[in-house]
Amino acid sequence: MSASVDVRVLLVEDDEVIRRSVAMALERYGYRVSTAADGLTGLEMSREGRHDLLLLDVMLPGLDGIGLCRKVRETSLAPILMMSARGDSLDVVSGLEAGADDYVVKPVDTAVLVARIRSLLRRAAPVPEAAGALVFGDLSIDREALEVTKDGAPVALAPTELRLLLEFAANPGIVLDRQTLLANVWDYGWNGDSRVVDLCVQRLRKKIGADRIETVRGFGYKLRR
Repeated sequence: MSASVDVRVLLVEDDEVIRRSVAMALERYGYRVSTAADGLTGLEMSREGRHDLLLLDVMLPGLDGIGLCRKVRETSLAPILMMSARGDSLDVVSGLEAGADDYVVKPVDTAVLVARIRSLLRRAAPVPEAAGALVFGDLSIDREALEVTKDGAPVALAPTELRLLLEFAANPGIVLDRQTLLANVWDYGWNGDSRVVDLCVQRLRKKIGADRIETVRGFGYKLRR
């Protein structure tokens, strides 16, 4: 049941009851939880301390969760999990476009929340890969150093983006459907929301080149050789 005591989570939630209950639940699993009640305080805390994962509510006073996520992404690649009370498409898409790795809809069962957090932390952990670099045109992927360059310039990728790229690179030219990507990258053992795949592909394209990942309509995506 317990997690590593070294895992630090920043929880930003304005509802005091939810904030306390989620923090207590995560602490029971061994996580070290810091909390903030508004977006601006959350932003300050994210910049002052090291956090292994951020758990952000969408609706926050001062600076909403979408804006906070975008600000955090300017300087940090730590995994971000968004919480939405409504699960509206606009909330979900906006959060993922801002740089979030995943989202949950409140109220969320503690076991589900912890499973999502563990999945994100696994994605952020070092990836055991075969030695050597893979080259696709102007894109180079060093699987040992976990470094990506484009035209010789480093490309900063969030953990989920890197995992997604590595999955494509391991299957060049092969069409991967969304459910396969959900299972292999997001660790979803169930029929998850494919929007997380589509939005992460969009973010990845902006960083490595729009033409590098091809959409195969009705099937999925593939990395061009």
